[in-house]
Amino acid sequence: MLHGTYYVTHHVGRRWIAEGVPGSIVSILVTWVRTGAPFVVPSAMSKAGLDVMTKSLAVEWGRYGIRLNAIAPGVFPTEGANARLSPKAAWTDKDVVNPMGRNGRMSELQNLAVFLMADGVQWLTGETIAIDGAGHRQNGASFTELADLTDAQWQEMREAIRRKDAQDKALRTAS
Repeated sequence: MLHGTYYVTHHVGRRWIAEGVPGSIVSILVTWVRTGAPFVVPSAMSKAGLDVMTKSLAVEWGRYGIRLNAIAPGVFPTEGANARLSPKAAWTDKDVVNPMGRNGRMSELQNLAVFLMADGVQWLTGETIAIDGAGHRQNGASFTELADLTDAQWQEMREAIRRKDAQDKALRTAS
């Protein structure tokens, strides 16, 4: 995650600079770059690195008209995320704890990404915007409920994740 985003960002940015072309880069992070969270250390570390890259390159590349921003989404139910983070149950609005009392809608995430890329906001750069119904402000860290899982439940989750990963890989290979 960290390496791929870094390499693509630098490749595109160097090209835009060489060609004198302005641009906008939007990365997808997580709210726990602000709060930390248990059981997500590798993800949190890579996403925190991207958060710093966004802020740093916004300063370095601003003079070339290149903007960098990031989005830190809360819970947006997708098949892939749900199968890995909550394999036994689908995420529904009744399960979520945030001031808005619901999950994010994919259109909201898409609209924020479009806004950040729009020509009308050229002065917005170096920011990570959370879109989580203020959940990270209300609840602090994510995944704290996982501390109550037994070793057997952890093993069951790992196996479910491996099964889903294998299914996804088989689909990619078949395509």
